[in-house]
Amino acid sequence: MAKTNVIQIRLVSTADTGYFYVTKKNARSAVGKMEVRKYDPVVRKHVTFREAKIK
Repeated sequence: MAKTNVIQIRLVSTADTGYFYVTKKNARSAVGKMEVRKYDPVVRKHVTFREAKIK
């Protein structure tokens, strides 16, 4: 069987709160590190979340 192109990633808050989201991305079409502005409930603001590996 063929290997899937979709991988699971962890989006970690840049506010250093330790809060993270888990999402999927297409490894072929999105080759760079993913960066998204999302809500961080710890600081109660929208902040930038950066991609990190799932351990």
